[in-house]
Amino acid sequence: MTDVNEALGTISHNNSSYQAKLERLIPHDCTAVWAMLTDPAKMIDWLAPGEIELRLGGAAKLNFVDSGIVIDSEVTDYDPERTLQYSWSGPGEPERPLRWELNPEDDGTRLTLTLGSPDDEDIARSCAGWEAHLMMLLAAIEGVPIKFPFERFQATREAYNQML
Repeated sequence: MTDVNEALGTISHNNSSYQAKLERLIPHDCTAVWAMLTDPAKMIDWLAPGEIELRLGGAAKLNFVDSGIVIDSEVTDYDPERTLQYSWSGPGEPERPLRWELNPEDDGTRLTLTLGSPDDEDIARSCAGWEAHLMMLLAAIEGVPIKFPFERFQATREAYNQML
């Protein structure tokens, strides 16, 4: 049986976009998980350098130096320690909504990541990238940050491609 934190997400398609949903069960409370998603000092350990203004309409800026990807969008949904949404896009790029939802569960938090992508983009690559970053998040919240797990990225990209 696959552990919930190793299971792949789901991908759906409607009209001109994909939507993917990935979930993790994290053995920490919502406050700790929220800090990983929003505190620049913690984000750097699993995501990228940057800052998210924690308010509706606030700036969401991340700089993935190694890949050259720059995110420059705004917060479109915000409920402290529950919901955070912004676009995984830079200026002039199509909207790629990224939604984090936290729900207390047992002795931890169920983290649900929902991402959107235009249907002319590689959703399998996007999902695989997020699989790798979620693995980094799980390590970082335990105090043992890891580098980008390229093997996880490659394996899950192939698996997601088979779903399409």
